[in-house]
Amino acid sequence: MNGTAALTLLLALTATAPPSGGGDLLLIDDFRRGLDTWKTKEFRGRTLYRIVSEDGKPALRADSDKAASGLVHERDIDLDHYPILNWSWKIGAVLEKGDARSKKGDDYAARVYVVFPGTFFWQTKALNYIWANRLPQGTVLANAYTASAMMIAVESGNTHAGEWRQEWRDVRADYRRAFGREPPAARAVAIMTDTDDTGGQATAWYGPIWFSPQPPAAGSAEDGHGRPAN
Repeated sequence: MNGTAALTLLLALTATAPPSGGGDLLLIDDFRRGLDTWKTKEFRGRTLYRIVSEDGKPALRADSDKAASGLVHERDIDLDHYPILNWSWKIGAVLEKGDARSKKGDDYAARVYVVFPGTFFWQTKALNYIWANRLPQGTVLANAYTASAMMIAVESGNTHAGEWRQEWRDVRADYRRAFGREPPAARAVAIMTDTDDTGGQATAWYGPIWFSPQPPAAGSAEDGHGRPAN
């Protein structure tokens, strides 16, 4: 999608359930109570987001047809205590014409943002965790429109399309890797399925999103992806 619109979104601030039993976590949403805590941001057309029951569990479904709009959940996130972002997602298929290395291909069947607002708009940064169309898994590169948004390919291609995938990322480590410095305060999480630049269609499902002090299993930020959701 257009880089100016994407930056505006950043500034505007199932699959697998989060762990139960009173564990220490910061729940963003489990999609059981509607979308009242999310703000819709439209840019070019409107992606349809709605709560559904998918595979017997609550999920957020996104359907995009040549459109670009996202959902933003504003929340102060203490990355010193909760550095690990956890979520699950599923896509119907990647976008055939999608390519994160070009403006014409800057569309994704699914992506989850963590947003770091600055005092001035040009200081705002974002990590975009994407289901890449063709980038190799693990690739980190600047968005085709702005270096303030870094794209991280958590999944790639159609190998796991149609499957729920459970992900986790060490946001502090990813920020250091992407921007070469310690992260400022994180103030929002965003979701977007967009197809306006490629003129395509995409469907995705998002499961519960939460932050935790520790990853669900031992490992580094680089291996925080690629597991089937339960």
